[in-house]
Amino acid sequence: MVAMSTTFDVRTEPAAGVDAAVSALRRGQLVVFRTDTVYGLASDAFAPDAVGRLLEAKGRGRDMPTPVLVPNVRTLDGLLDTVPPVARELAGAFWPGALTMVVHHAATLAWDLGETKGTVGLRMPLDPVALSVLEQTGPLAVSSANRSGLTPATDCAEAARQLGTAVEVYLDGGECGEPVPSTIVDLTGETPKVLRLGALSLEELRAVVPDLEA
Repeated sequence: MVAMSTTFDVRTEPAAGVDAAVSALRRGQLVVFRTDTVYGLASDAFAPDAVGRLLEAKGRGRDMPTPVLVPNVRTLDGLLDTVPPVARELAGAFWPGALTMVVHHAATLAWDLGETKGTVGLRMPLDPVALSVLEQTGPLAVSSANRSGLTPATDCAEAARQLGTAVEVYLDGGECGEPVPSTIVDLTGETPKVLRLGALSLEELRAVVPDLEA
């Protein structure tokens, strides 16, 4: 844990908050920021010790690996050996936004997100502050900002109440609204399959990928 957490109101001081968050993440510390779904708890995806701290802060085991947020669609080419055409179609239609795609990541990646079995959930969030952080750090391991088993935080105060000084920097971007999770689509098999319906409906997804399995 850090000695003391710092909170920045990014509605009034976005640059200072983003700078502090980026600095903390580069030092292997944890950061909380608002996304377009709920508040997220973030660490450097390529720093195993930092990811371990994220899992510990949540009270979560390696059997539940964390998803990864990315700054743009181009990042897919750096994280996957081959980008499936359906991944590009879905990303083009719904990124940035509440779509998580489960894909086979490149075997050469120097990260340890838990017991991933060679797959990872990727998403590009629709939030300007989150994207500002990601543009400077690159991919981040990000899970909902709550202790496992508790309700995901939809405001910064609730995230801080649950996670406390395990987090170095909190970015307060106001309330998220209703805690609607992202929709998760599995692209690791022969046919794309919905694993969880959330902010995006089956009808919206099938307008882009007609053969999507429910």
